[in-house]
Amino acid sequence: MARMHARRRGRSASRRPLITENPDWVSMSKDEIEEVVVKMARDGATSARIGLVLRDQHAVPDVKLATGSTVSGIIAANELKPAIPDDLSSLMRKAIGLQNHLNENKKDLANKRNMQMVESKIRRLVKYYKREGHLPADWQYSIKTAELLLE
Repeated sequence: MARMHARRRGRSASRRPLITENPDWVSMSKDEIEEVVVKMARDGATSARIGLVLRDQHAVPDVKLATGSTVSGIIAANELKPAIPDDLSSLMRKAIGLQNHLNENKKDLANKRNMQMVESKIRRLVKYYKREGHLPADWQYSIKTAELLLE
């Protein structure tokens, strides 16, 4: 909701502390962190999941400060990048779930609208990834290909 007097929306979210070097209390070395990232990427974990595990289980607050490279950069350097980017695959999983629900509940108009919104996000993201060269130029999205790719 907008502010009463300022006519704009406020900011709500926490921000990371402004630090420029790895904290002294981080127990893992650069090589150990990279080993964990590569191992988890080989097991099929997304870069977001890898970052969460490093933060929660290994006490690494920021991979970029600790290694000089991001989780995605480490994965790309070891040639373990997935064929479909993480955000696109999660949107496609959401679309598959909505489609399954819509097949069982034909008159659910709210679900139909949500399906349209998710598919438009997918189309916009596909256009971006084609332009940036992350997806081939002839790659096309359809719910059938999404089911085949992700399951």
